[in-house]
Amino acid sequence: MSNAFIDAIAARRSIYALGKNVSLSSDAITALVKEAVKHSPSSFNSQSSRVVVLFGHAHETLWDIVKSTLKKIVPAEAFGATENKLSSFAAGAGTILFFEDTTVIDELQKQFAAYADNFPIWSEHSTGIAQFAVWSALAQEKIGASLQHYNPLIDDEVKATWHLPASWKLRAQMPFGSIENPAGEKTYISDETRFKVFK
Repeated sequence: MSNAFIDAIAARRSIYALGKNVSLSSDAITALVKEAVKHSPSSFNSQSSRVVVLFGHAHETLWDIVKSTLKKIVPAEAFGATENKLSSFAAGAGTILFFEDTTVIDELQKQFAAYADNFPIWSEHSTGIAQFAVWSALAQEKIGASLQHYNPLIDDEVKATWHLPASWKLRAQMPFGSIENPAGEKTYISDETRFKVFK
C-alpha cells in the first residue's frame, strides 16, 4: 500500500541516541511545532493544548531538574542507569513540553454539564494527538525524538522555573535532536488479533 501519510507516520520512531546536529534552526523547529499543534484536532475545538519549546541552556536545565528530582527517590545502586538515560535526552538539541490548560477544560465542563465527566478524557485525546503530530512532523525532517513522562514529579519546579500558569497541566516531555543511532526493528502483533471488519 502506497500512501504518503502512512509513510510519514511509519517514519516516526522512538529515538534515544540524540545529538545536537539537527537540520533545522531553532526558529524553524518552533514554527514546525506551532503548525503541527495548531492543526491537531481537539474536542469542541477546545484548543486546550499548550506547548513550551526549550533549547540550549533551558533544555539542559529541564533534564537537570529531572535528574535532581529522581535522585531523591531512585535507589543509589540503580541511579547510574537512570542518569545515563537522562544524559541521552540532555544530549539532544531541545525538549518540547506538552501541557493541557485545565481552565479551558473547567469552562467546557460548566458550559456543557452533560459531558462534564468526558472533558478530562477528551483533553487527554487532544494532547496525545498533538504529541503524535509534532513527533511525526519532526521525523519528516529527520529529527529524532521520544516521548517521556516524568510528570507529575517535576511539575511544580518546571512551572516555577519558567513562570508558567498554574492551570497548565504537564502531560509529556519530548526530547529531540539528530539521530545518532537509529531505532531497532519494530515488531507488530497480527492483524487478526488487532482488527475486526464486518460488512
